[in-house]
Amino acid sequence: MTATLVAKGLAGGYAARTLFDHLDLTVAPGDVIGVVGVNGAGKSTLLRLLAGVDEPLEGTVSLAPTDAFVGWLPQEHERVPGETVAGYVARRTGCAAATAEMDEAAAALGAPDAGDAAADRYSVALERWLASGAADLEERLPVVLADLGLSIVAPDGSVTAEAPMTALSGGQAARVGLAALLLSRFDIVLLDEPTNDLDLDGLERLEAFVTGLRGGVVLVSHDREFLARSVTAVLELDLAQSSNRLFGGGYDAYLEEREIARQHKRDAYDEFASTKADLVSRARTQREWSSQGVRNAMKKAPDNDKIRRKAASESSEKQAQKVRQMESRIARLDEVEEPRKEWQLEFTIGQAPRSSAVVSTLAAATFTQGDFTLGPVSLQVDGGDRIGITGPNGAGKSTLLRGLLGRQAPTSGSASLGSSVAIGEVDQARSVFAGETPLAAVFEGLVPEMATAEVRTLLAKFGLKADHVGRAAGELSPGERTRAGLALLQARGVNVLVLDEPTNHLDLAAIEQLEQALASYDGTLLLVTHDRRMLDTVQLDRQWRVEGGRVTEG
Repeated sequence: MTATLVAKGLAGGYAARTLFDHLDLTVAPGDVIGVVGVNGAGKSTLLRLLAGVDEPLEGTVSLAPTDAFVGWLPQEHERVPGETVAGYVARRTGCAAATAEMDEAAAALGAPDAGDAAADRYSVALERWLASGAADLEERLPVVLADLGLSIVAPDGSVTAEAPMTALSGGQAARVGLAALLLSRFDIVLLDEPTNDLDLDGLERLEAFVTGLRGGVVLVSHDREFLARSVTAVLELDLAQSSNRLFGGGYDAYLEEREIARQHKRDAYDEFASTKADLVSRARTQREWSSQGVRNAMKKAPDNDKIRRKAASESSEKQAQKVRQMESRIARLDEVEEPRKEWQLEFTIGQAPRSSAVVSTLAAATFTQGDFTLGPVSLQVDGGDRIGITGPNGAGKSTLLRGLLGRQAPTSGSASLGSSVAIGEVDQARSVFAGETPLAAVFEGLVPEMATAEVRTLLAKFGLKADHVGRAAGELSPGERTRAGLALLQARGVNVLVLDEPTNHLDLAAIEQLEQALASYDGTLLLVTHDRRMLDTVQLDRQWRVEGGRVTEG
């Protein structure tokens, strides 16, 4: 069915902090609305409110029709212990909930005292079950998994959906998440960072799915190319200005219109500030003249010269009247609030002395993990190389990195790491910052030469302040863990920089800051990314593609 979602006067936040308010949004069939803003601006909070998962601080969210099927797919792929791929997909598509609802309604209908209410309930539940696609999900799932190239194979060679989700790699889990989306039949779709961990093929499939939907879509994404190709409008949550605004048109049009709007705000404030400063200066001068006139009259006028004293008094009163007029003009000025400067992630990558001329060498090296083999690979990374690495999920990119960095011994062939190599890494799982240890303690353990105060100051520059540093590192959001990883790069001196999907969970402004930092970094760079704009923006002198257990350079 076609459906429309309407939010009116919406306010969202937590505890005593409001992230956004007075937000109005209509999502009609065919709309694809991209939500942008810095980390912490409330993008995920907004999706939860639209999905009905959380209650707004103020305002309402309504659906027409009221029984429309709304799908919310959160940012991280939650892997429940014991849950199979089939169970995960059923849960993410809403089929599991629809099935449970129908089973309950059927049980109630079969009760001896069941009446018309039970029959009506069953009718509604059955209609929702059919609309969710649960009836033929079991038949459709293997076809989609096979089409996505998922190597979850049963002994007879067929693709199976009974593998546990916890056994899958990050790339495989991302593709199962994509499969769930492709198999869903939601009337309105809410997507939180759907591009994370997807390879180029997955991104193209996601774009085709989103642009081909008849229903409305609200999505949060950091992938600029995906936004440019998919969205029809952009909702900006501006944390610095405590405002929100819907921009019509695509993403690139939004960038242009946003800059024009910001320039208009700066110009309006500058004009107001200049006018007010001029009036204040003139009022001050008038007051000085008035005071000086009174003092001069008192000095020069003899006590018996009433005429001169009266003239001086009248002159002083005229000056005072001018002062009052000027102050009245100042009071009548329409106040224009100064645009607040948005927090920006400004950092540099700490540089260590140059490494040896040859950073790493693989000679006919193979690396075997389970039934997967990468190689034989013969490669050499020289000091100062800037290498972009792409390839499908599960092709062996992370295995290649481990081999190059000496963290995984080859099954055959040889691998060697150069001397004076100082490696800085942001891995795909952000695994350095995990567990129950507070963030500040984890960071101090990694850079023991830094004092506690220095660590806190540095983390604050990356937007990780008092309410972050005392929390368990594993409880931080993915974006916060990524910023902690970037802070570590600034704290340490590195000459070999390894970035594995660094844009995952970073906001758009932070991605641009990262690109600027990479422009001034002159050490060796190994960049694994599917961010198409980053591949175009960052200067690279070599390109490696990993696919089918082989590495090709082109």
